[in-house]
Amino acid sequence: MKASLVLDVAGLHKPQPHEVPMTDKSVQALLDDLQLLAENEYVLVQAVRTLVKKTLKSVAEEVKYGGILFSAGGVQFGGVFAYKAHVSVEFGHGAAIADPYGHLEGSGKGRRHVKLRAGDDLAAKHLAEYLKLALRAAEGAA
Repeated sequence: MKASLVLDVAGLHKPQPHEVPMTDKSVQALLDDLQLLAENEYVLVQAVRTLVKKTLKSVAEEVKYGGILFSAGGVQFGGVFAYKAHVSVEFGHGAAIADPYGHLEGSGKGRRHVKLRAGDDLAAKHLAEYLKLALRAAEGAA
């Protein structure tokens, strides 16, 4: 005799992107670890997160691949990753971005990234504009 399980999901509410807090427990844990291990990279990651929130509305975060991935409207468009001597803002569909400022690095089929070593790099490397371009490229690929 086979048992069957029927779930009533009609009454469940799926949170919309604007209802999901920007920082969840795993994001905070990653940030706490980073702050203990690499203060400069922690400051840069926090600056990137602040810029993402300011530049793009309704952005969700999740920890994956050792960094923080960003998505908007259910479309994942990039992430921030801390390394020993820099922070990398990576774009999954970066190869589809026309690089107006010449700061995108990488040569693979899809991904590109911008390396940050100091807080001034966010403005100097036009990161806000690259975030918008990355979201458009990801939306176009979806």
